[in-house]
Amino acid sequence: MRLLKKGSLLVSLTALLVFSGCGTSGQPAANQGAQPGGKQEPAKQEAPKQDANIPSGKLTFYTSQPEDDVTKLVAAFNKKYPDVKVESFRSGTEEVTAKLQAENQAGKVQADVLLLADAVTFEGLKKQNLLASYKSPELAKVPKDLVDPDGAYSGTKVMATVLAVNTQKVKTPPTSWKALAAAESKDAGIMPSPLYSGAAAYNVGVFSRTDGFGWDFFKSLKANNVSVVKGNGAVLNAVASGEKSYGMVVDYLVAREKAKGSPVELVYPSEGVPVITEPIGILKHTANEKAAQAFVDFVLSEDGQKLASSIGYTPIREGVEAPKGLKSINQFKVISSEISKLTEAREADKKQFTSVFGQ
Repeated sequence: MRLLKKGSLLVSLTALLVFSGCGTSGQPAANQGAQPGGKQEPAKQEAPKQDANIPSGKLTFYTSQPEDDVTKLVAAFNKKYPDVKVESFRSGTEEVTAKLQAENQAGKVQADVLLLADAVTFEGLKKQNLLASYKSPELAKVPKDLVDPDGAYSGTKVMATVLAVNTQKVKTPPTSWKALAAAESKDAGIMPSPLYSGAAAYNVGVFSRTDGFGWDFFKSLKANNVSVVKGNGAVLNAVASGEKSYGMVVDYLVAREKAKGSPVELVYPSEGVPVITEPIGILKHTANEKAAQAFVDFVLSEDGQKLASSIGYTPIREGVEAPKGLKSINQFKVISSEISKLTEAREADKKQFTSVFGQ
């Protein structure tokens, strides 16, 4: 009897081992995953799915804004849309446009969003059918005359070209653009090149078509040895350092430098000033339309415009105040010309400028 019981016990143990072994073979055991004491392990939860309505992915941004300003804009946008990876390229408007044209010729446009100096640049791209139509809901707060009616682009800020003076060298601030051509300022003036700066190219187009200026104005600047440098930043640095006494430059740079304590002052000449709006637009063949539209919306939104003001730009959106030291567009005289004419003549104007200054 004892042997029989012992044998039965061996058989039972063998069967138990066989059944237990099944749990570690190709077939899962019924109680696999159970914890000691019979407790079941919690089921693994799947990662939440990405909301298709929330922008994500890569966004390529081409701009002429200063590097520090680009960094602040992208950081603020990413605070709201952390799933969008923004890759930026910045240079002068003319160089950015040349890069875009080269990509277009190669059939591989990389940019999704553009933010460049002036409407003339965007009009040219629009004529080439390179821009998408997008009418942001934020445009309700932007003056209609600063927005393309077809939705190809919209202004984002108000940037006037003014006279900057070094207050240590110029005791009585001038009131006229003629100060650049005056005998007492010979060799002391500086301006940006229209071959690099979109703002400068716009200025050349406007001044050359405005009564009292014309190409004679630029010839008088050349005769007075006004220097021509690559961009607005270089102009301001020369004036702030005292290397030059007078400069033709965009207003926000002067106000920003003055706030830092530099001996500079900005003057809105009585004849009027050219104004650019640094438009933004989406490329027609963007690879990430949702993120591109979100980026445009953010730039034009109240938050985006307050950011622009905090950086030192005059906002374009109604209800957002200009930063200290700058005037709103209704506080100074604006000189301008028809955008269509400026667009058609942009290359001819640059050639004429080169002819005058020997660039």
